Amino acid sequence: MKTYLYPQNLRAAANLWLWSLRDFAILTVAALLAVAVLVNTGILLPAVAVVAFGFMTIRLEDTTVMDFIRYAVKYFISTQRYFEWRRRGA
Repeated sequence: MKTYLYPQNLRAAANLWLWSLRDFAILTVAALLAVAVLVNTGILLPAVAVVAFGFMTIRLEDTTVMDFIRYAVKYFISTQRYFEWRRRGA
């Protein structure tokens, strides 16, 4: 079996700058469409959505901002935690 110099012996996901390759492709197509909408109609909402998507999909060490927010919502809001209170020595 050959060993490659690419990270994790060719098992790592493809990244382009701060985004995964899939997210970067979605981001570029959406940015082109948002610019077209902005030029033709003057509506800024699609450009704001593209910037928000770009921020939410920034990937650092296999974790995105969206993953972090999902984990925080799961921990603080949607997952039930069980606490048991006892006196010391009892």
